[in-house]
Amino acid sequence: MAVEKTIASTSLAEVVDRILDKGVVIDAWARVSLVGIELLAIEARIVVAGVDTYLKYAEAIGLTAAAEA
Repeated sequence: MAVEKTIASTSLAEVVDRILDKGVVIDAWARVSLVGIELLAIEARIVVAGVDTYLKYAEAIGLTAAAEA
């Protein structure tokens, strides 16, 4: 019986599918100050997720308006 070695490779489509399924959050914040004077402030929040994932979690934390009957 021969032993076969397989190389596990991930295609770009699989990576994008996984990101859209699970989501990615990047939160960055930087501040440059000199002698207590703020010269530059950068704040970035990036959320990448599929629509279904976003709606599922947005409803859980109250970001969507609940439909009233």
